[in-house]
Amino acid sequence: QVPLVESGGGLQQAGGSLRLSCAASAIIFKFSTMGWYRQAPGKQRELVATITTDGITGYANSVKGRFTISRDNVKNTVYLQMNSLKSEDTAVYYCNRDSATASWGQGTQVTVSS
Repeated sequence: QVPLVESGGGLQQAGGSLRLSCAASAIIFKFSTMGWYRQAPGKQRELVATITTDGITGYANSVKGRFTISRDNVKNTVYLQMNSLKSEDTAVYYCNRDSATASWGQGTQVTVSS
């Protein structure tokens, strides 16, 4: 089983919305705070949102109020609802534990056109 599989990215206009999904293996997901990361061209990967097993969330200032992270503890899946997209949200998006200790998946490309 591939540990982490991200999906849902695509091309969207500024102001639009996308919903990302990440299917994780149970051994990664079950007892972990999960996070969404992104990496824009020429930049380091950054953590943008986290969610604990109890559903407590945290966000980077750059996405606060626009992005919402959630998780389904039965499906071992974490989601990222992205609203009011901006061109600076363009990046490859990945999920992982908040400690980033699992093997990285392939990510999903999000491109926002202005």
